[in-house]
Amino acid sequence: MQIINITSEEQLNSFVGAQKHSQFLQSWQWGEFDKVVSGSIFRIGVQDGENLVGAATVVKKILPIGKSYFYCPRGPVVKLEVRSKKLEAIKLLFNEIKNLAKSEGVMFLRFDPLFEVEELNLQITQTLDIQPSKTLIMDLSKPESELLESMHSKTRYNIKLAEKKGVRIVEDDDSRIGDFWQLMGETSDRDSFRTHGINYYKEMVKLDGNFVKLFFAEYKGKAIGSAITSSFGDMATYMHGASCDEDRNVMAPYAMQWHCIKLFKEQGFKYYDLYGIDEEKWPGVTRFKKGFGGEEINYPGTFDLPFDQGWYSIYKMVRKVRRTF
Repeated sequence: MQIINITSEEQLNSFVGAQKHSQFLQSWQWGEFDKVVSGSIFRIGVQDGENLVGAATVVKKILPIGKSYFYCPRGPVVKLEVRSKKLEAIKLLFNEIKNLAKSEGVMFLRFDPLFEVEELNLQITQTLDIQPSKTLIMDLSKPESELLESMHSKTRYNIKLAEKKGVRIVEDDDSRIGDFWQLMGETSDRDSFRTHGINYYKEMVKLDGNFVKLFFAEYKGKAIGSAITSSFGDMATYMHGASCDEDRNVMAPYAMQWHCIKLFKEQGFKYYDLYGIDEEKWPGVTRFKKGFGGEEINYPGTFDLPFDQGWYSIYKMVRKVRRTF
């Protein structure tokens, strides 16, 4: 096995997109997005003979303290049936990332692995989740009737209510990002979560419409809900959702989800990821998502691998202080 730099969109997407529950965060398209919003990315692969067997898209993030770190979202991605060879490929990737960190002056790697980390024998620290470690994934290969049957009765009722009230779901482009931003502001105030800046979402919805879609739920000519989704490999993902405080009784978010489920099923995707549940942090959102059914998936979490222990200790202290205010 050998390390390579991945320079081909087809090579990367053919490998990452072929995995079950394909991770859009490791796709070529998302890497191009990260170039715009973060500045630097590195695409590293492990090749076994002629075959790509591992890949890691790594983003360089600049910190306010003047230092930087690497972030590998939902990765690295490694596909090998023999466990010893899989561990070898993972270790090769981490070793190459360490070498790259030295040349780039990076103090640690943050990553959200899809594999268990205990056998890696690395000095890693579990940290706050960046990507949700618990989610719900729906099997879109089931007939619509079966998908509906597996939902909570209240969810089915609210879908029908939204349809009866005349809620309409439309797909739009980045020209309406201001409408999305306004709805997101109301949602973050109501549910107490942080958002990215508007330019982050603006750049996101500029991506290929086959990869990222922007939807609005309209009622009486007004946008009362919105969603941003991605679709890659075998899976579509509900990334961001927002709704206004008014007209909540027409149940627009239920119509939105059902529209997306049917659309992505029709387009041939095998799975739909509701992307993040947590009964303690997001009780309302979690109840809403659980109403649609799906299989609960648990990922290991988010971990840091320090390369400069001194600066990493300072970073952790500063981060802890900032989170108390």
